[in-house]
Amino acid sequence: MVSATTAGAPLISAWAAISPWGLSGDDFAGGLAAGRQAKAPLDPETWSVPHPQACLVPDFDIRSILGRKGTRSMDRATGLAVTALRELLTDRTADGEPARLPGVGEDTGLALGTSTGSAQSIMDFTRDSLVSEKPFFVDPAQFPNTVMNCAAGQSAIWHKLKGPNTTIAGGRATGLLALQYALRLQRAGRANTVLCGAVEEFSSARAWLEWHSRPQGADAPLLGEGAAVWLLETGEAAAEHGRGGLAEVAGLEFGFAAGPEQAHPVLTEVVERLLERTGTSAGEVWAVADSRAPGAEGEAERAALAEVFGDHRPRRIAPADAIGDTYAASAAFQITAVLSLAERGDAEPGSTALVTSVDRDGVVGAALLRTR
Repeated sequence: MVSATTAGAPLISAWAAISPWGLSGDDFAGGLAAGRQAKAPLDPETWSVPHPQACLVPDFDIRSILGRKGTRSMDRATGLAVTALRELLTDRTADGEPARLPGVGEDTGLALGTSTGSAQSIMDFTRDSLVSEKPFFVDPAQFPNTVMNCAAGQSAIWHKLKGPNTTIAGGRATGLLALQYALRLQRAGRANTVLCGAVEEFSSARAWLEWHSRPQGADAPLLGEGAAVWLLETGEAAAEHGRGGLAEVAGLEFGFAAGPEQAHPVLTEVVERLLERTGTSAGEVWAVADSRAPGAEGEAERAALAEVFGDHRPRRIAPADAIGDTYAASAAFQITAVLSLAERGDAEPGSTALVTSVDRDGVVGAALLRTR
């Protein structure tokens, strides 16, 4: 459980997203504003999956985007994370030439969320160890992809980050947990500037895992993928480098629901506790970005929000309605959607936005952001 007051609250001052809307933050902002549906039919020659449609990052070819050097064995999740961070860390100078975002040095930390890393890499490597002529006839270059922290480690290598490097896995609430961890790094003095966010890939392995793990009789969710990352820094650091900040992290709260039937009261308590500790009334909340979780968890989330807000109707922000279920990256995309709207001036300075998440494994979380 973490709660931060607004006085001197950490700032999120930049963001980037690689999403089914496109390969840039502008694509994400435009798709969100238009509510453009990103689902598309899947090529059966390429994808052996139980779903006819998905929300894929368009034209995502790792070698075409990142080059051939160092990408021969890079899996999709790592490629998405590295690309999103490159987008975040690239600052366009006055003459249009790319340069490193000022204030992000080698001591910058990284807290990156994921589900299991790359489920496809894990299953492919395991299969090779079983069907190869001998169990040890596997491609050793593929082994790093089977560990959960591959994307975070490779991202740090690619972008020359030598600060704390952490992988967070917490299901649908992963993005909130990554933000919580980044705040802890700041408070402990481990890193004043932290890059944080989450990534999720689409793959045949993930599609079948989702298919077989869904509750009996439940519809399979439309799957999406992508990566969303932000720059978290102190107000002093942001001002030093000419960044005014997009939103303050006013507070975070978490709880645990042992089953879907408990998710409603637990999230209600979490949100009420968060509002109380940040000195915010329900009627003051400008927008809510809920996870749109499928099934009973989503129903519980909506019921809890209805109970908290009563007759008040804050603006609803739901990127999952258009880009699909991005699971481990879903909370990261919710936060990024709030930042995108704040950046384009959809909210008055000081407006508060609530981000909520309910995971099928019991993690319940909420964050309150205050726009600048």
